[in-house]
Amino acid sequence: MKKVAIQGGNGAYHGIAAEEFFKGEEVEIIPCNTFRDIFKTLKKDPNVLGIMAIENTIAGSLLPNYELLREHKYQIAGEHKLRISHCLAALPGQTIHDIKEIQSHPIALMQCGNFIDTMPGVKVVEHEDTALAARDIAIKNMLGTAAICSTRAAEIYGLNILAKEIETNKHNFTRFLIFGNEWMVEDIQKNEVINKASIVFTLPHAEGSLSKVLSVFSFYGINLTKIQSLPIVGREWEYQFHVDFKFDDHERYKQSLVAIKPLINELKNLGEYPECPTPEI
Repeated sequence: MKKVAIQGGNGAYHGIAAEEFFKGEEVEIIPCNTFRDIFKTLKKDPNVLGIMAIENTIAGSLLPNYELLREHKYQIAGEHKLRISHCLAALPGQTIHDIKEIQSHPIALMQCGNFIDTMPGVKVVEHEDTALAARDIAIKNMLGTAAICSTRAAEIYGLNILAKEIETNKHNFTRFLIFGNEWMVEDIQKNEVINKASIVFTLPHAEGSLSKVLSVFSFYGINLTKIQSLPIVGREWEYQFHVDFKFDDHERYKQSLVAIKPLINELKNLGEYPECPTPEI
């Protein structure tokens, strides 16, 4: 059995992503209130894995989550790309005309803006989590209130689905990273083709420092799929760079890391793992 810590409650998209990643295996979901709590859970039980959203095709990067990965020792075991499809759910017997208030996570509310606009006069309330919004409606018997959540959450908490696929953009995907202690990562990656990596590095405050590093990656045939800069707290106008890239030749990839060392101040390899293709709509 795989034990996976997630942010959110049962029925959250993090849990759905974990179950899909470990399809065919028994998965125990461990709900956590915050992303930082995921790492606390892994520290308490070294046999627990974590899963965490890192970017969304509409909302962009989750910058605090990059910093959490850098702060901790855990290695990325893999990635999973999940199509995010929201529904509107309320207590049994309620119709869409009964709804006076909608609750959900701020990002989910943003992603369903066009649908919400079709319900003028409805109060919109931000909630910490999509699935927990559904749970609260069920537990507190909140008549007149609906949650924007996954269909899985609606089913778990016994809510009636009033509308499906209410997200504005159907090309709405979230990329999740699965991580844990090194021995667990090795077990997950048995017989897998490793062709992607995530690193974080800092640069000297000098002209052209980033372009030199990128030139090295280009020389070694490394395909950068993402580069994200974050400010370094306490060091004004200095930045760390989180980079994802794909490679066909593992040896050339390793050589590129050696080649950039004279050009950078610090380097941390967050993990090497198989690329996950984007699912079809």
